[in-house]
Amino acid sequence: MRHHHPVRAVVVTRHGPPEVLEVQSRPVPQPGPGEIGVAVEAAGLNFADVLARAGTYPDAPPPPCVLGYEVAGTVEAVGAGVDAFQPGDRVMAATRFGGQAEHAVASVEDAIPVPDGLTALQAAAIPVNYGTAFAALKLMAGVRAGETVLIHSAAGGVGTAATQLAKHYGARVIGTASASKHESVRRLGADHVIDYRHADVAAEVRRITGGLGIDVALDALGPRSMKSDWRLLRPGGRLVIYGLTEIQRGERRNLRAALRAELTLPFATMPWWKGHAVLHENRGLFTLNLKHWWDRERNLGRLVLPLRELLQGGVIQPVVDSSHVFERAADAHRRLMEGRNIGKVVLVPN
Repeated sequence: MRHHHPVRAVVVTRHGPPEVLEVQSRPVPQPGPGEIGVAVEAAGLNFADVLARAGTYPDAPPPPCVLGYEVAGTVEAVGAGVDAFQPGDRVMAATRFGGQAEHAVASVEDAIPVPDGLTALQAAAIPVNYGTAFAALKLMAGVRAGETVLIHSAAGGVGTAATQLAKHYGARVIGTASASKHESVRRLGADHVIDYRHADVAAEVRRITGGLGIDVALDALGPRSMKSDWRLLRPGGRLVIYGLTEIQRGERRNLRAALRAELTLPFATMPWWKGHAVLHENRGLFTLNLKHWWDRERNLGRLVLPLRELLQGGVIQPVVDSSHVFERAADAHRRLMEGRNIGKVVLVPN
């Protein structure tokens, strides 16, 4: 049964502070070939949404637009050629925007059945965070048992997922988080937690590792910490950078800071300035952008399939920080911007 009456959606009316978000009526998107239509029960909020709303995320659609990279809910309609799902199935899916609405469309290759015992809120916390963590730790860094992994912002959405997965793969995990979040990060499996606000992270990492350094670092903070991470890598070490939260901090869109981060990025993260000396570094840098991955491969199947296995094995235990009704989307954005969340911030239609 296909609905054609309009649906409520969180709309970015123009670039600006959280107040530019409005709940508006939109037509129901119809699934095309190879797609499913989902009645959304929960939609994940990601830092990309915060940047897109502020206008500092070049990949986002122009406003007015509906953001949202991931949803959980019930399949309501299937497009031509879809046999993996049927109406009534519980599903979680990565969406090419449009997720923060009562109805969304997803490619069947970007969708995963929701296992029994998982709520819609938990399911909406999985595709982007665990997809990112899996791509970073396994496909890129190839983390192995016994290696030491440094995870910045270990209490955040990707951070909580990466901490769980790194422990599952047998790594020793060092997380960074503000002091009030240390207990939560330890419960997720971190062996050591560093208060990045009051401690010298690099000095603490050297102390914890007895001067050896780390095998893998996951960093979404920005140019300054990346440079420090690079120096902490032991021979064979890998740094994975995924996103730039340093660009967007606080209420106002800070263009100067954004530009400065853009300009310093190549010099801060890549040892270009060393010329051919880079051949002697014994270290590797990976950059991770899920949207560009999607653009290139047309789906996230290479990340989604392994997540299905990890879900079935009970490895994935998503941490939901808070849920906010669509009308309070601005509060959800602020919670993420101010870094108060432990785990995933989720939007729900009502």
